[in-house]
Amino acid sequence: MHSSKPKFLQRRPRPRQTEISEKRRLIVMLAMSLGAFGIGTTEFVSMGLLSMIAEDFQITEDTAGVIITSYALGVVVGAPLITALTGRIPRRRLLLILMAAFTIGNGLSVFASDYEVLLIARFIAGLPHGAYFSVAGLSAASMAPIAQRGRAVAFISMGLSVATVVGVPAAQALGAALGWPAAYALVALIGLTTIGALWFLMPHMTKMRPTNPATELGALKRSQVWLTLAMGTVGFGGMFAVYTYISWTMTERAGLNPSLIWLVLMVYGIGSVAGNWFGGRLADR
Repeated sequence: MHSSKPKFLQRRPRPRQTEISEKRRLIVMLAMSLGAFGIGTTEFVSMGLLSMIAEDFQITEDTAGVIITSYALGVVVGAPLITALTGRIPRRRLLLILMAAFTIGNGLSVFASDYEVLLIARFIAGLPHGAYFSVAGLSAASMAPIAQRGRAVAFISMGLSVATVVGVPAAQALGAALGWPAAYALVALIGLTTIGALWFLMPHMTKMRPTNPATELGALKRSQVWLTLAMGTVGFGGMFAVYTYISWTMTERAGLNPSLIWLVLMVYGIGSVAGNWFGGRLADR
């Protein structure tokens, strides 16, 4: 019996990860990295939009900065809960769900009618952040040859690094030209593109076995895990402490022309890309 749906809408069986070619694997990794690019863009672009948001809602820039805290709170809440409670969901489906939540959060940010709505929207946008990087990174490692797993994980993270060079300055410029909601609209569009790419390209991750919350949380019994978490917390905490108010620091304190903030963000991003590239190869060695 033939389906009445047009050919492009008919659901085709997705291949298993063991059945895809090297070219298809690289394209799938690029699709996952695009999602990381969107996450990196929305994570950092708010920091350059604070003055515009503060002016629009008639609040101080300090108060506007709470939207960054709200996003970070979403990351803190979402990462462990989603990772622990979704172990039985197939990885392909989970990536689609996470990217859908990310897109919804950024879409709501575009249409936020007041400051409180924007806070909620940023919280929703942050919820899938950590889990997406975890699932996408592990998926990339699972598809890659053993000797290239470090580079595969770095390739996914490279999306975030490239976002600091290209995505953030572009969204910043768009927000400055058309209003801050335009920056979040760009990110929502990236999210939709990623959903489409994953839907059509991502294989079934048959090598990634389902787990349960007890297994996921069992890793916290190891002291090495806690030490690694502490290193990440201190490192990222220090970075965000500086980067959150980089726009204010460079313009109000250093006297930089606000039109050149994109250059500051780009220089930071170039360093991030270089470190990510080197780190992936060092991990494989």
